[in-house]
Amino acid sequence: MAHQHHHHGTGHQGDTGIDWADMAHHLESQAELYAPWYERALAWLGREITEPGLIVDVGSGPGVVTGLLAETFPGARVIAADGSQPLLDRARERAERLGYGDRFATLAGELPGSLAELDYPADLLWAGRSLHHLGDQRAALAACAERLAPGGTLALMEGGLPTRFLPRDPGFGRPGLESRIEALSADWFARMRADLPGSVAEREDWAALLTSAGLKHTRTRSFLLDLPAPVSDRARAYVTEQFTRVRDGIGEHLDAEDRETVDRLLDPRDPGSIQRRPDLYVLAAHTVHTAVKPA
Repeated sequence: MAHQHHHHGTGHQGDTGIDWADMAHHLESQAELYAPWYERALAWLGREITEPGLIVDVGSGPGVVTGLLAETFPGARVIAADGSQPLLDRARERAERLGYGDRFATLAGELPGSLAELDYPADLLWAGRSLHHLGDQRAALAACAERLAPGGTLALMEGGLPTRFLPRDPGFGRPGLESRIEALSADWFARMRADLPGSVAEREDWAALLTSAGLKHTRTRSFLLDLPAPVSDRARAYVTEQFTRVRDGIGEHLDAEDRETVDRLLDPRDPGSIQRRPDLYVLAAHTVHTAVKPA
C-alpha cells in the first residue's frame, strides 16, 4: 500500500490533482492512528537534541504531528507550515482545543519558499513525508537548512516499509494482493513525482542529500508501528479508507480477480470484509533522518 501512507501534509496543491483540504479527515485519522509511532520517534528526537525554542512542522497538514511536537517539547513555540489554508485552520483549532494555542502559529504558502517569511530561524525543522511532494528535493533541503539556527536540527520522515494489513492469503482471491497493490502504488508515486513542477529525479540517499545541504552529524533510525489483531474500530475505519482509496485511485490497473477481492474486502456484509475479519492488523516501519546545522 506504498503511496497510500505517505500523505501527512503538503507544500504544493497541484501534484496529480490531490485536493489536500478534501483529505483533511483522512490525514487526521491517519496521524492519530499512527500517534504511538510519532511519540516513539519524537521521544528519540527529544533525547538527541537540546530543548528547541522554535519548531517548524514543514508540510504540517491538519497539525496532528504539530501537536505531538508541542507535547514533546513543552517549552517550544511551534509553527505549522503548509500550502493549504483550510488544513492550517484545522491545525489552529486543534492547538486551541489541546491547550497550546498560546505558543502556536501558522505559516501559509508554497513550500519551501514560504519558510523565508519566518521571523526567526528554527531550532528544529520537522518534515514528515512532505519533502517528496516538492519537485526539487535537494533545493528544498537547502532552503530548509538555510532557515535553521546554528546548532539546529532538520528531521525528515521519508522511506521505510509499505504498511501491511492482511495475511498473505486473506481466504479468498489470489494470495499476495498487497504486494501487487504496492507495485502499482510505486508506479503511481513515480508518476506523481515526475508530474511535480520543477521535478528533479534524485537518488534518495537522504544522508547524502542532508550533507549536500551543508548539514552535519547525519543519523537514521526506523520505528515500528505494530497494531496486532484484533484491531480497534478506528483502525478498521482507517484500513477501509485505505482500500477505498486503492479502489478509486488504482483499481482500474488491478486485474479482475484482485478488483473483486478489494470489493469483497470493502463489503461490510461479507464475513471476510475489513469490517468483520478478526485477523486484520496494522504493521508499518517509517524512517527518520536527522542532521545538524554547524554552529
